[in-house]
Amino acid sequence: MSTFLLDGEWQLTSPQHPHITIACSLPGDIHSALIQHDLLPPPYQGCNEKDVQWVGESDWVLTRTFMHDPQWDTAHAVDLCLAFVDTMATVTLNDQAVLTCDNMFRRYQVDVLPHLRAGENRITIALARNDVEAAKRAEKLPFPVPWAVGNNQIPHMNTLRKTQCHAGWDWGICLLVSGVYDSLRLEPIQHTRLLQTRTTQTWLDDGRCQLTVTTDYEQLVTRDTAATFSIVFDGHTHTLAAPAQTGGVHQLQHTITIDAPKRWWPAGYGEQPLYPLTVTLNQQSITKQIGLRKLTLDTTVDEIGSAMTFMVNDRAITAKGANWIPLDALPARHTPERYRQLLEDAVTANMNMIRIWGGGMYEHDIFYELCDELGLLVWQDLMFACALYPSTPDFLADVEKEVRDQVRRLADHPSLALWCGDNEVIGAINWYPESRANREKYVVNYDRLNRMLAQTVEQEDPTRSFWASSPCNGELDFGDAWHDDNCGDMHFWDVWHSGKSLDAYHSVKPRFCSEFGYQSWPSLPTVKTYAEQDDWNVTSPTFEQHQKNARGNSIITEMFTRYFRFPNTFDNMLYLSQVQQALAIKTASEFWRAHKAHCRGILYWQLNDCWPVSSWSSIEYTGRWKQLHYHAKRFFAPQLATFIADQDCLSLHAVNDVHHSVPTHGHVMQIRWDGEVMAQWDIETTLAPDSSAVIWSAPDAPQTDKANTEAAREYFYHVRLQCSDPQDGKAVIENSHYPALFKQAKLENINLTWTVSQDADGMWVEVDTDKPALFVHLEFEGEGRFTESSFTLLPSRITGQAKRVRYEGNATADELANNLRIYHLRETY
Repeated sequence: MSTFLLDGEWQLTSPQHPHITIACSLPGDIHSALIQHDLLPPPYQGCNEKDVQWVGESDWVLTRTFMHDPQWDTAHAVDLCLAFVDTMATVTLNDQAVLTCDNMFRRYQVDVLPHLRAGENRITIALARNDVEAAKRAEKLPFPVPWAVGNNQIPHMNTLRKTQCHAGWDWGICLLVSGVYDSLRLEPIQHTRLLQTRTTQTWLDDGRCQLTVTTDYEQLVTRDTAATFSIVFDGHTHTLAAPAQTGGVHQLQHTITIDAPKRWWPAGYGEQPLYPLTVTLNQQSITKQIGLRKLTLDTTVDEIGSAMTFMVNDRAITAKGANWIPLDALPARHTPERYRQLLEDAVTANMNMIRIWGGGMYEHDIFYELCDELGLLVWQDLMFACALYPSTPDFLADVEKEVRDQVRRLADHPSLALWCGDNEVIGAINWYPESRANREKYVVNYDRLNRMLAQTVEQEDPTRSFWASSPCNGELDFGDAWHDDNCGDMHFWDVWHSGKSLDAYHSVKPRFCSEFGYQSWPSLPTVKTYAEQDDWNVTSPTFEQHQKNARGNSIITEMFTRYFRFPNTFDNMLYLSQVQQALAIKTASEFWRAHKAHCRGILYWQLNDCWPVSSWSSIEYTGRWKQLHYHAKRFFAPQLATFIADQDCLSLHAVNDVHHSVPTHGHVMQIRWDGEVMAQWDIETTLAPDSSAVIWSAPDAPQTDKANTEAAREYFYHVRLQCSDPQDGKAVIENSHYPALFKQAKLENINLTWTVSQDADGMWVEVDTDKPALFVHLEFEGEGRFTESSFTLLPSRITGQAKRVRYEGNATADELANNLRIYHLRETY
């Protein structure tokens, strides 16, 4: 029997808007359908956000018809299967209510065979207003439960199991979308219903792996004969008999031994082999891709406090990556192609972990499948963020079902590394007047929910750790994880939110920093997608509408005055904001990587944007890499060289994340701003496996710089090393140190030249300069990106050749040459 899809065109109407009768594609959302039919202005354009709020303040009805399928005549059940139903929905079939949905994160399944008719059938999904339901639920609570004031523009979203940032966030548009965002299916069932398949791995001392496949199924009618149950793993078929059973839920289990298992590794540590698995029972199948690997979270007490290190295949992993928010504020735009592009861009920037933030959504299957394929470990928050949440019996019962649904769906993905209870909910107890005034009561309220989450996850997936909250110092620890860097994971926001200078990142050594960030403005090509030229000003109405952090623009511009000379044009303001952002995250990431005995995880906020906006992202909504992402490719590279200056010394630390030695050679130069090389020190060393070590110290540099500020303005240090990895080949790493603030450094006017050429290896931009140029950034108006950007450019008379950067995109050489702009720091003033 085959699946009957209800995807495609539905009819959309609204009782509040009788003039609207249009087609709506499902999976999809109401806003996107209205945009497609020119009934809604593009929400991301200009100040349109305020003009589209009526959509979320309306009820909507989706209707379609379908013809009876003859295969249903012999079925014992026909299951209507729905997921990603957002959010308050009543489903009727032939005028009979068959399903009520009120949790976007549940996976619904109901037998509708009794309601199907011969001939034409009519199905309706009535979507009720989320804002009204949220208010009703808040009124019924036994005591006030504070919602995410300052982020959500619509109150009481914490009472609904819906993506919390749909109501706005400090980087997100307020679009209270609704719809159905996954395939709608009718599944005919004969005799037995295949419920779920789970796998567990047992590793033997001799290196073999035993894969136990456990399958739950429901017997709808009593059978006198056994059914055929087959498992196809890695091309080999295992056939079993499902014994004759009476009605009810039953379980089958089979263990397969893999003699020479190919182990799955995170990106940068090895390959990602995936073994295909298909389980079939009575014409129903479940297919998965299995990665064979060990994974644990080491929280052993040590001399510092307690570790927080992910161990994969018994090797310590340095987690490097970013936080993930929903792909787009319009769910219809969540396409496989965009998921792949963003996640491939993460791996290209040498990331190996993505944290799915708790104010978004449990992602679509394609997300986790791509992470399996690409080697991206997933830190999975459960969907609670920055608010307090009810602990009423009804709320807990609903959430328990949600968590069971999601853990069962996701637990077999090798990329899934951790279940985390929430984002910043422990901390939120201290944010709101109600909870501050009665902390004990709200701690108990929190514990009721969090304890249920922990118990449910442990029941469904005992193979992984459950981490109560992010940030969190450890189990049952409600301490200050924003400032305690001895244990657990940390959110360090003192630079952005508290206004400290960038060197504050050197004041902490987190065991694992799962959030820290700094904003920038989008690039000019992205600004052009939502703002007319008259609004190209950071205080224009459009620009401020696209800045959701109340102090964001002020923080960016004030920090300019600490480090830089103030930029002279709007486009240079955008450029310099991205320099500043990159410098902030680089400062933290390199320092923490150099102290890897303390820190084993660095996840900055944030990877992506859900609409074009000023934000903390390293990739703009348009897919364009900010300068931060180019820097991340360097500061997350397997080998890193970074300068660290303290009161006593300027030293060069070399970091090696791979678990084998890497021979390295190169030099450090002291260079004047006119391009004269004042001194050069050769380096030849071997980087030990999984190490960080000082490989050079500057003779008398700190004393000279402190004693003579004028002299420090005259020069900088630059390192260039070649690493000869016996497994991954050769790589060149470079970095710079600036003794003086950029605004004080005596940068000279430069003559920067460039040409575009093409050969068998691709299209190249060759760029040269007569004097050192900082943060040289290539910006192309069209699509595509470059292998490098935002780099320090030395004159070819020093390096021996001009810098060659490959363009990766579909533009012709003429298009690239005519639409390329190259920025550098000195031209901003």
